[in-house]
Amino acid sequence: METRSTSDIEASTERLLQELKDVVDEGEEILRAGAEQLGEQGSVAREKLMAALDAARETQLRLQERAVAGAKAADVYIRSNPYQSIGIAFGVGLILGLFATRRK
Repeated sequence: METRSTSDIEASTERLLQELKDVVDEGEEILRAGAEQLGEQGSVAREKLMAALDAARETQLRLQERAVAGAKAADVYIRSNPYQSIGIAFGVGLILGLFATRRK
């Protein structure tokens, strides 16, 4: 099992949030561009796409709120337990260093 650092998780979360925002923005742009050309079937498809975009926006907001809450919780823990945090970081670094030297 691969362990991931907090910065890797934060970077992945930021990429996911940005990609989700890009998808929502592109969907809205497509809807605006094709609004005049839609017939009856197009209107139904447009309504479904709008519902999907709304759901994506809500998901993005929830993910962003959870990411911020997680970062704040980690910050509070680190600030309230600085020596334990340093010890854990040192231990993880030591283990990763041992694994890195064994592979060579």
